[in-house]
Amino acid sequence: MDQVPTRYSNNTNDSNLVLDLMFLRCDSEEINLHIIHPEWWLTSDHVPLTIIIPIADEHINICKHTIIKDSVEEVKFVNEVIALFSKVDASSISNVYDLDEVVSSWVDIVSRSWSRHSKPINITKHSKSWWNDKCSQDLASYRSSKSIKSWKTF
Repeated sequence: MDQVPTRYSNNTNDSNLVLDLMFLRCDSEEINLHIIHPEWWLTSDHVPLTIIIPIADEHINICKHTIIKDSVEEVKFVNEVIALFSKVDASSISNVYDLDEVVSSWVDIVSRSWSRHSKPINITKHSKSWWNDKCSQDLASYRSSKSIKSWKTF
């Protein structure tokens, strides 16, 4: 392999050196290819070194159930839970066992109601259900100003 200088001396009496280090994976052709860029050398006494690290596109698919806020399904879910909660006899709780039984009943009610009224959705790396117009405006503001204040607001 040809030795390409990576450090250029400012002193004409000193020679240029192969000095910079990159720690690579010697057993991987894919991650062991680096490039020395003497043409990118500017005011520093070192030239840039680069490596391209391949990153595989990863498909993360998570399914969860959800109810859209302020939807008809949300109203039905809430009304059903309230109606069924009121039917659970919680008037004679006198010990921890009785309390556990009532709480377990309520958990079952919420779980069954949730299953009936929620819909499965797939969460992927492209899902951004939390993103809204304010996020877009704040991001646009940051991109135009590049200020730390705008970034913190975003």
